[in-house]
Amino acid sequence: MTYLSSNQLKQYEDQGYISPIEVLSSSEALEAREEIELIEKKMPNEIDKSGRYNVHLISPKLDSIVHNSKILDAVESIIGKNILVCSTTLFIKNPNEQGFVSYHQDAKYIGLEPHNWVTAWVALTESNKNNGCMKMWPKSHLNIKDHNEKFNEGNLLTRGQTVENVPEDEVKSIELKAGQMSLHHPRVVHGSGINKSNDRRIGFVIQSYIGTNVKQTLGKNSVQIARGEDNYHHHEVINRTNTLMSEESILLRKKENDYLQEIFYKGAKQKGSY
Repeated sequence: MTYLSSNQLKQYEDQGYISPIEVLSSSEALEAREEIELIEKKMPNEIDKSGRYNVHLISPKLDSIVHNSKILDAVESIIGKNILVCSTTLFIKNPNEQGFVSYHQDAKYIGLEPHNWVTAWVALTESNKNNGCMKMWPKSHLNIKDHNEKFNEGNLLTRGQTVENVPEDEVKSIELKAGQMSLHHPRVVHGSGINKSNDRRIGFVIQSYIGTNVKQTLGKNSVQIARGEDNYHHHEVINRTNTLMSEESILLRKKENDYLQEIFYKGAKQKGSY
């Protein structure tokens, strides 16, 4: 069992995140990277840009990470024993590209209420200051901030959601070795810079693990039951995959990604800017 310690839980409560947590061996992280790159080779452009969502539905290696017992033990410490997987995202920054993630709060635009959920950011390569690691603003999870939607070039967020005037002197860089993860609160302000290294920076993000009491207020998405029981039945339940890039799993992923696009753009449509 790898449940969080009292000190880790206090850090999460006080700061809005925990890091680092050991969850995968370096070889497991490498195997996941290799499966991602195999998908990229066999299905060019399939997991680029908006295609980066829910790759665990076509990748047994990523599916096994989503259901990894070490990760689930840590998550259970925060949201309880009944755990659903809502969706996943790949954040890949290639060398010599200008991809970045603006400062934002997940809770502002994902539509999951109440905030009994947590995001796991798993490093499949080393993640450091040079290659654009994630940065957290400690204690920013205490309230929701105003966001501007910039739709700016290079921003890996769908709408370029941005919290302005983040105090850089308070921000902490979350450096991880391949196989380590961080956990962060739905309301903590976070972002990341560009990759200045000569290798890819790959983060696999379970966004998010939710309690069974959590509803989707902006649309719909399906879930997997990762641990425990779902006595609320707010979401359709889908199965795990055990076959790489099967036709059935590809169709399922497309359906789930269509749901996500509707959720992510709903606020923009309401403002007449989409």
